[in-house]
Amino acid sequence: MNKEIESKNDRPLNFIEQVITEDLASGKHTNIVTRFPPEPNGYLHIGHAKSICLNFGLAQRFGGKCNLRFDDTNPAKEDQEYIDSIRKDVEWMGFKIGEPTSPAVYFASSYFDQLHEWAVYLIQQGKAYVCELSPDQAREYRGTLTEPGRNSPFRDRTIEENLAEFEKMRLGEYEEGACVLRAKIDMAAGNINLRDPILYRIRKLSHHQTGDKWCIYPTYDFAHGQGDAIEGITHSICTLEFADHRPLYEWFIDNLPVPAKPKQYEFARLELNYTVTSKRKLKQLVDEQYVDAWDDPRMPTISGLRRRGYSAAALRKFCDMIGVTKSASVVDVGMLEYAVRDDLNENAPRAMCVLDPLKLVISNFADEAGGKAAVEVTQPCHPNRPELGERRLPFTQEIFIDRSDFTEDTSLSRKKFKRLVSGDYVRLRGASVIKADSVEKDSDGNITTVYCSLVPNTIGTNPEEGIKPRGVIHWVSATECVDCEVRLYDRLFMDEAPDAGGKNFLECLNPKSLEIIQGCKAEISLAGAEAGQAYQFEREGYFTIDSRYSTPEKPVFNRTIGLKDNWENKVSD
Repeated sequence: MNKEIESKNDRPLNFIEQVITEDLASGKHTNIVTRFPPEPNGYLHIGHAKSICLNFGLAQRFGGKCNLRFDDTNPAKEDQEYIDSIRKDVEWMGFKIGEPTSPAVYFASSYFDQLHEWAVYLIQQGKAYVCELSPDQAREYRGTLTEPGRNSPFRDRTIEENLAEFEKMRLGEYEEGACVLRAKIDMAAGNINLRDPILYRIRKLSHHQTGDKWCIYPTYDFAHGQGDAIEGITHSICTLEFADHRPLYEWFIDNLPVPAKPKQYEFARLELNYTVTSKRKLKQLVDEQYVDAWDDPRMPTISGLRRRGYSAAALRKFCDMIGVTKSASVVDVGMLEYAVRDDLNENAPRAMCVLDPLKLVISNFADEAGGKAAVEVTQPCHPNRPELGERRLPFTQEIFIDRSDFTEDTSLSRKKFKRLVSGDYVRLRGASVIKADSVEKDSDGNITTVYCSLVPNTIGTNPEEGIKPRGVIHWVSATECVDCEVRLYDRLFMDEAPDAGGKNFLECLNPKSLEIIQGCKAEISLAGAEAGQAYQFEREGYFTIDSRYSTPEKPVFNRTIGLKDNWENKVSD
């Protein structure tokens, strides 16, 4: 089976695939079940994309099943908005959630009755007790990484007393923080997670799934492994920070009458430079309006990347590129940008958009057009994808070019400036060769119009000998174009490690992460552009319609990424 899977994926098996392959070959499992268990307390980010690809990808690869399970054990931080966004993100990433007859969407809250029964079971076995230490006292009793903890004075309560106290907790007879239910394991354990961990705490809050039924809620550690067991998860895959929790995961499984015995495996989480992925910090960016929403195109959230124009295919490719290992490392965000740029170069149709318009008037246009107002020229939608067809562009007497594509400085060499210079020639993309003859300026000396003449019969053909254009520039018709706004997005942080070493990550924000340009002019074919469709604006970068601010009357295009990586140059500037 190993060779078959390696051949199918054209790469060696990662360590989790090796484990699964061996488990299937030995008969330990006849089918695999994985799960992706996000807490609905924020939007998913790029790190979750790796976990999605891993868990759902393993299920696909081995013909198994992956459950989407919401770890909704803390009603103080969770919301239906986050549940809806998570489902949308997983499906957008290209993974089917469950089957029509048996949807594989689960909630930890669905197991609250069973978890409560198992908590009572632990009390009855003398393995759990109600503790009334305050949070500060509990920390003191817990000890340190180098010193053992001390037993709580409430640890030796009788089973009957603990059952009665736990029932009072359930009935709401105690205030929040007054007491907790703890497992009775070992306060001297070297692994601090085994020092009588909390199983239940009091939260007098309504839950988005269970309403006001409960005022006590299980902790993640108590709910997670048991949820795996209830769902028949065979391979519970977590990130490395949960490795120290694995002994506790196994203690619960071994000490409860669970229907199955899942096993936990850990892999290195995705850490990107120039990026913050802490949900708390991302929420702070939203709440304090450093960004406009969770899906702001500068955010590393999946919804933000989608709105910026990243494709699901590019994210999947990136996750495949970085692989699955046990060693923690920081991935260069340039690798993500490479995957995005490579995908867009292959799939994005081409278009022309002038960001800083300068009007050109072609004096002899009527001769070329034969009295018509426009000459129709064609351009391929993609130079290497003939199946995408052609786009038809109106070439008119008045056009716009980018202001940076013209200069009066005739001393510039052709090698240094390959665009339009006074008295010299340039080719308009897909249209004629033109010569700049004269300019018109306003009272401040700014050029408002360039008057040109075209070289006859040069649409699609070379000019006569002796006329050599400096280069090719993009343009749009001044009378048949789309007025639009362009938003130039860049990395949100200037610092390679914005939240490392006690830094205030807010002080590392890039003040130039967004530039809004009004009055841009796009070719008429973009009048019907829809959100989700990527375009390469020739010589400018890759862009997509903004799903939040764009309207049919005034499209807003977000820059997804530039044509080339020039980040190092910008940082040095």
